[in-house]
Amino acid sequence: MSASINGQDGSSSVAPLAGIRIVDLSTTPAGAICTQFLADAGADVLMLEAPGGAPVRSLRGWPALGRGKRSRVLDLKSAAGAAEFNDVLAAADVLVTTFSPAGLAELGIDSEALAARHPQLVIAHITGWGRSGPWRDLKGYEGLVLAKTGLFHAVRRMANPPRPTYVTAPYASFAAGHIAVHGILAALHERDRSGLGQIVDADLVRGVYAIDAWNWFGELVGIRWPEAYNTVEAWTPEGTPQSPMLLALLAAPTKDGHWLQFAQVSPHLFAAMLTEFGLMELLSDPKWKGFPALADPALYTELWSIMLSKVGERTLAEWQQCFDANPNLCAELFRSGPEVFEHPQLIHDRRCTVVEDPHVGPVRQPTTLIHTPQGPLCRPSPAPRLGDTEGGWSSKPLPAKPSSDPGSAPALAGITILEFGEMFAAPYASSVLADLGARVIKFEAMNGDNIRNLLPFPEAAGAKVMQGKQSIQVDLHTDEGRAVAHKLVASADVVLQSMRAGAADRLGIGAQALHAINPDLIYVSAPGYGVEGPYGARPAYAPSIAAAGGVALTNTPDAACVTSCLDEVMHHAPRVVSAGTAPELQSDGLAALAVASAILTAIVGRNRGRPVNDVRTSMLATVTHVLTDWVVDYPDAPGPLVPKHDSTGLSALYRIYDASQGHLFLAAPQPKEWQRLIEALSEFTDLRGDDRFSTPQGRRASDDDLARRLQSVFCKEPAAFWEGHLGAAGVGCVELYEGPPARLIQTDPGLAAEYTAEAVSPVFDEHLRFSALVAMSRSATMTPGGCLAGQHTAEVLAEFGYDDATIAKWQDAGVIHCG
Repeated sequence: MSASINGQDGSSSVAPLAGIRIVDLSTTPAGAICTQFLADAGADVLMLEAPGGAPVRSLRGWPALGRGKRSRVLDLKSAAGAAEFNDVLAAADVLVTTFSPAGLAELGIDSEALAARHPQLVIAHITGWGRSGPWRDLKGYEGLVLAKTGLFHAVRRMANPPRPTYVTAPYASFAAGHIAVHGILAALHERDRSGLGQIVDADLVRGVYAIDAWNWFGELVGIRWPEAYNTVEAWTPEGTPQSPMLLALLAAPTKDGHWLQFAQVSPHLFAAMLTEFGLMELLSDPKWKGFPALADPALYTELWSIMLSKVGERTLAEWQQCFDANPNLCAELFRSGPEVFEHPQLIHDRRCTVVEDPHVGPVRQPTTLIHTPQGPLCRPSPAPRLGDTEGGWSSKPLPAKPSSDPGSAPALAGITILEFGEMFAAPYASSVLADLGARVIKFEAMNGDNIRNLLPFPEAAGAKVMQGKQSIQVDLHTDEGRAVAHKLVASADVVLQSMRAGAADRLGIGAQALHAINPDLIYVSAPGYGVEGPYGARPAYAPSIAAAGGVALTNTPDAACVTSCLDEVMHHAPRVVSAGTAPELQSDGLAALAVASAILTAIVGRNRGRPVNDVRTSMLATVTHVLTDWVVDYPDAPGPLVPKHDSTGLSALYRIYDASQGHLFLAAPQPKEWQRLIEALSEFTDLRGDDRFSTPQGRRASDDDLARRLQSVFCKEPAAFWEGHLGAAGVGCVELYEGPPARLIQTDPGLAAEYTAEAVSPVFDEHLRFSALVAMSRSATMTPGGCLAGQHTAEVLAEFGYDDATIAKWQDAGVIHCG
């Protein structure tokens, strides 16, 4: 176990990335998120900022996003600045940039030339669309990415009646930031073997597609076997549920106006909710025959209205008494902003800290995403003043150059991960690392991972999370099963488990038991809530975490305010639910990417003699990092970003507009983009002649009028016209894709060539899957297909010394299953 020093605030003062020097040339939230995570883990992050400072300094969450970093002002457009830049890179390990290919070219920066000049350097690009492919030249704004890929269409139920709706939570930026972390840390790990750095690429498109749990394979089935099954919308066009799942995931306000998100998904939990509502006797009537499957959609509406009314009969305090008395009944309070930190589990886990910032005062913010048993990795230092650092680093020894060709082996070749987890939020993390070359052995219960059966078509729901793994089915409730786990642990690098509090210990695979077998093991706990504490034993579902962590109300801040009558509740309930439960944009995927970052941090720390062997993350804690810009709190903080214009965007210059055909998304929020916009629209309207819009301040003050003016223009031509016309003028504008996001990528040949790869699986044979999330210039990435439950049991057991007779005996006894 690693030694640590406990801080007075509970921090453990562990710095697994100490000594890693990172040059931060990023200017976007994705870059800030990436380097904040690395700084939290002890890396020395030096921001190189243009005169006037990086744009991320204007973010409300900057005091937290900038923490632990240093700043140096550098004009890269000057000859002196370019020379200084070269000197800084000579002593650096990593360069992070969010400039587009064209933007780097304007600065005279060529990645290949930099890599040749500084062979030790890992160069990480974070772009909107990737540096190749048909979308490479589009502006990299998150809103454009979500519009072009169909995500605004996917969350259309956030409006009632449904229509494309703006998403406020920065799903793509957070995901891309962590994909970049994966590439950086994997490249540093590989550098210990080869002595060489390399170029890694991450982008917002791959980031946002990573979050989707199973729609990719649902669409694949629909494309290949269109008659396989009929997809039914969860909500009717009128906004009423037509699925029993939505009744189990009930969102409703209490008598005193507090919205609750129930998640009584399993049959016994659903029965507990119906019993508490006093509905079991009602459902015994023949009218409800077949419940929870009901043939008449009107019955779902009737029952839903009854359930909403039942929640509204009690106050929040009265419901809390029910939850305390009945462990099979629970619901999360919809929270938003800084009140998220009042969640009992976050308080218990010390997931909030206050940093005294000399510029803005005390800043309440999330602690490090990685915790140890002692608490956060460190107590962060405040965000830097612009130019607070003079000079660069002193030189340091560079990694030794390899004596021969380092080859193209995957970066994580030789790393073995044992996975004990179900569903998506933790298991997808090991799938991501399998694409980087790690060997992943997945332990499954005798009935298999439940995610395999969530869609009507066999294995479709679990196919993505099974990619690249070897599945073995072993009954850990038996002595023989535990012995198998212990034997494999002895030679593993990482154990990943996501069980509820106490479950791993009861099965003999807790941290203490496994460290007794393998003291160097990296043990990663990634549950929904925590490894202990008031919510540690609760099941965690994406809707619950979205409510508790603030995602739902960040996306629809107005929806939970209207509770005066049942009709209004029924109007807004679908919006609140959809804001946190859209399968394409949910908390499980975000959590999984953070778990992969945590695992890689521990691997690199171990390489450097700074091991962190008991690593802890959670879905709930991850959400607080996703929403840093909304949950931070400090004196005189600016108001958080909220959707405007009927939830179509943030301003007149960053929003969805109706076109004569379809919808477009305009992204021209920066003052320097205004001139391009007015010139591009000059043949349609004279924006230059309106004094109200002549200054940024004037445009903000007249935002509604500007939006109406632009809408009157955009409605005259199709969205495809505006994408081409404004794009040619250098203005961010795309036509919204209004169909399933996964279908778009699979059916467009150009997009498929850029973003997909061919794979093979036992169920889908040869098929397209989404590509590896990060590209590496020298190390190969993998794109394997999925596996069946227990497919590799016999093979893996034989590898670890079990003979055929033992395997057959255990198979007959039900100790193992060989698929």
